[in-house]
Amino acid sequence: INDSEGHPSSSHQTLKGTSKWATSLENLLEDPEGVKRFREFLKKEFSEENVLFWLACEEFKKTQGKKQMQEKAKEIYMTFLSSKASSQVNVEGQSRLSETILETPHPLMFQKLQDQIFSLMKYDSYSRFLKSDIFLNLKKCEEQEENPPEAQTAAKRASRIYNT
Repeated sequence: INDSEGHPSSSHQTLKGTSKWATSLENLLEDPEGVKRFREFLKKEFSEENVLFWLACEEFKKTQGKKQMQEKAKEIYMTFLSSKASSQVNVEGQSRLSETILETPHPLMFQKLQDQIFSLMKYDSYSRFLKSDIFLNLKKCEEQEENPPEAQTAAKRASRIYNT
């Protein structure tokens, strides 16, 4: 059975929370709660700067005006890419980057580096996150909220009362 758009329909609601996060890193990064939990995990792994850089680049793409772009580009460079960066990310080609690129910023100037970090997270830390206590405990809590044991026993009691 398909819905009006030709997609398979199901009686289930659309995925949310941990179920949605588990389908892709993209889904995780679209959810503020997912980002929060992923950051928690990355902090424990000493690699939170990766997701912070990725988020900063996403925000940078939305920046309007040359002056604001220059300021944000410099902030990203100084925070994540400079050799003296406080939260330096490890990307290829970083040594070739210089502050001169900051003079003529454009929305996609960090795209290649952002893609590298995305791949690093997707194929490295994301898979570990899905196996982490943080994720598994959240998933367990969600499942218990969806199927609370009290509701099942109340339903059984009700069926026994009315089926006697």
